[in-house]
Amino acid sequence: MAEILRVENITRVYGKWSATKALDGVSLTLEEGEYVGVMGPSGSGKTTLLNCISTIDRPNSGSIVVDGKELTRLKGKELARFRRERLGFIFQDCNLLDTLTAYENIALSLSIVRAKSEEIDRRVRETAKLLEITDCLDKYPYQMSGGQQQRCAAARAIVTRPALVLADEPTGALDSRSARLLLDRLDVLNRERGATILMVTHDAFTASCCRRVVFLRDGKIFLELRRGETSRRDFFQKIIRVVTELGGEMEDVL
Repeated sequence: MAEILRVENITRVYGKWSATKALDGVSLTLEEGEYVGVMGPSGSGKTTLLNCISTIDRPNSGSIVVDGKELTRLKGKELARFRRERLGFIFQDCNLLDTLTAYENIALSLSIVRAKSEEIDRRVRETAKLLEITDCLDKYPYQMSGGQQQRCAAARAIVTRPALVLADEPTGALDSRSARLLLDRLDVLNRERGATILMVTHDAFTASCCRRVVFLRDGKIFLELRRGETSRRDFFQKIIRVVTELGGEMEDVL
């Protein structure tokens, strides 16, 4: 498999006089088609890691390569173009535009990259079908449930066929039923579309959907678990055991 993401020895320090190392020499690789979760207690560096990979933030040292491009060297228009064409984002808050329908919210990503109108229509409908939101395409965000909104946001993130999809607590604002539906669709995206997904989550059940889970503590990688051929239930139990080992730092996961 081709390598999609390579993070090499990155550090991120905040503050000058009483500096805090949010990331301390983190290295991580993802191959094409992988589905990887990132967990850790509050302050462990997981959100900072995602922000650096998504180009929202910049590391103080180290390198980040996505789809063959060294992100820390990209600037201005080149960086903006790479972000919109090769990265997909799913946030805890859907960030849909209230004045646009679901169809228009999804199509906007393709319009920005100047796809042809017939191509936009085909890909929007194809992606909506995959995420089971075809009945929502003519609805505005306020007319949709939280789960439908989040699946619409997921469709917007992957309709451009990015090299890497970054998900930040995508189930955090959903009820259990809506969360399960979204996770089921993300699994389909990974298996059927071959989408490469890196997801930050505090929830062990959500993390058990991944094929690999990386645990951060104090800005460093503490442990990595691979699902392999084990069932999701067994993988969930392994995750819980790591959470228990981390102790009270991750009580919110339990």
